[in-house]
Amino acid sequence: MKKGEIYQGIIEKVDFPNKGRVCLEEGKVTVKNGIPGQKVRFVINKKKGRKVEGRLLEVLEKSPLETREPVCSIFPACGGCMYQTMPYEEQLKMKAEQVKELLDEAIVKGGQTDENGRPDYLFQGIKGSPQEFAYRNKMEFSFGDEYKDGPLSLGLHKKGSTYDVLNALDCKLVHEDMTKILGCVLEYCRERGFTYYHKMQHTGFLRHLLLRRGNTTGEILVNLVTTSQEEPDLSELTKRLLDLSLEGKIVGILHIINDGLSDMVRSDETRLLYGKDYFYEEILGLKFKITPFSFFQPNSYAAQVLYNTAREYIGDTRDMTVFDLYSGTGTISQILAEVAKEVIGVEIVEEAVEAAKENAALNGITNCRFIAGDVLKVLDQVEEKPDFIVLDPPRDGIHPKALPKIIQYGVDKLVYISCKPTSLARDLEMFLANGYRVEKVCCVDQFCQTVHVETVCLLSNRKPKPDTHVDLTLDMEDYYRIKDQEKQSNR
Repeated sequence: MKKGEIYQGIIEKVDFPNKGRVCLEEGKVTVKNGIPGQKVRFVINKKKGRKVEGRLLEVLEKSPLETREPVCSIFPACGGCMYQTMPYEEQLKMKAEQVKELLDEAIVKGGQTDENGRPDYLFQGIKGSPQEFAYRNKMEFSFGDEYKDGPLSLGLHKKGSTYDVLNALDCKLVHEDMTKILGCVLEYCRERGFTYYHKMQHTGFLRHLLLRRGNTTGEILVNLVTTSQEEPDLSELTKRLLDLSLEGKIVGILHIINDGLSDMVRSDETRLLYGKDYFYEEILGLKFKITPFSFFQPNSYAAQVLYNTAREYIGDTRDMTVFDLYSGTGTISQILAEVAKEVIGVEIVEEAVEAAKENAALNGITNCRFIAGDVLKVLDQVEEKPDFIVLDPPRDGIHPKALPKIIQYGVDKLVYISCKPTSLARDLEMFLANGYRVEKVCCVDQFCQTVHVETVCLLSNRKPKPDTHVDLTLDMEDYYRIKDQEKQSNR
């Protein structure tokens, strides 16, 4: 097989997150963004040794798993979700199998096996979201065009494209309130003849529409993100938005100026056009104040399932000092505070830490302390020693140099909440090599119709085996480099 050649075949299986396996006479090919059982046409776009990757061109035949009709007009071109034509039960089954396969491999490699050499831990399957559609409480829509020099569009990128933007006027991942607001903003911007920001030329005005809506409160925050290249009067847009007939209520409209070169949504300056710059959401009887850039679980319905699962795994923390590392806006910290002596949350985003402090005060919680800073550095400064640790890192997992510091506390138990199971599997190798054991794992689907899934893992400490102990003074980046070299040699 050579780059540029076109083939067709059947996707036999999909590995996390979206890596479809196609087996041909010429060899195996990874084709992303497909569904098991689909017959697809693809072009070879990457080849390194025996690793061959193809880019999906066309679905020639549906999968037997696709028994539902699409619910939105831009499927399957849109990259927002992939699995809406699969019954939800099949989505859950596939995600659970993907995670179990990843963790089984890591746990066997770590030597945690039964007498038959099988991974020795309890895998408790997957819990679905209470609401399959209209669940997202946050959405970043992009301005652009559907094709070069086409009319202004506002929505989500085409699958596999960083430029073409499809109008998401009937996106089913969000509440109808959000699509009404999107339609209103798009119509106004077209009327005014605003240009969108061109990432290569760095010219243009419109960048993103960031919408946040409390699933339990119905409060909505509208954030129009633009460059400073124009200075229009947006009072008419504000009036139109407030005149919309919505189930919820707009509590704030903000104009965010972002002149950064990257496509990331951020603020150089925030101008309040109406109301306030925050809204409230409620989870498990607690109230949370959320600002435009606060980290908060994107599916409040499934977040309650996730946190209940985590609370069950954590168990009794009475009279304990708990470290909540990568604490975000302090949701887990406050859930645990009721039965802990003290909870110390560490989070690198200062705005999230300030929100966590406000939320704790709002809920009358006095035994939570939140520290702004990198976990890697903060752990060297905190004098307290934890009795229990909760980890909820970003997608890339725990920083390689922070891992040994966490392990050296030697807590009897810890809970690792992961939004990317490949990162969890990688980090588990280090925990297992240093005396920890995986007790049980449960997945929670917060991202219905998409490739993503959350995983909750309970680890317990055990006496380390001399032949598996890794010197914690070893630079962790060197450790992972050595592991990668071992994998290459095994191939």
